[in-house]
Amino acid sequence: MRFAGLLLLLLALIGPVLLPTPAQALDSASFEQGEQIFSSNCAACHMGGGNVIRANRSLKIRDLNAHLEEYQQDPLEAIEHQIEAGKNAMPSYEGKLSEAEIIAVATYVEQQAELGW
Repeated sequence: MRFAGLLLLLLALIGPVLLPTPAQALDSASFEQGEQIFSSNCAACHMGGGNVIRANRSLKIRDLNAHLEEYQQDPLEAIEHQIEAGKNAMPSYEGKLSEAEIIAVATYVEQQAELGW
């Protein structure tokens, strides 16, 4: 009986650490959504974080940071703006993607850049 009580106590203490919180589950779902949107809409030109049209405008962290310095916004907001407005050969996705989808794909791009694609 003592063993069962100890086991229940241990599970009560460790269980919450092992289970994802709603925020972690949301982050995972958002990441997957961003990855899916990127694969469907962006990967043709930006596969692996590259850029098939303008090599110096890749999504690699070095190029992305250099490009984002032009903006007075936080980096994630600047990526969102680029997705919404488009530029040069990149089309605008405003009206094609919802605000939540734009945030999801921008977050995905930022995270992948930080991880080195």
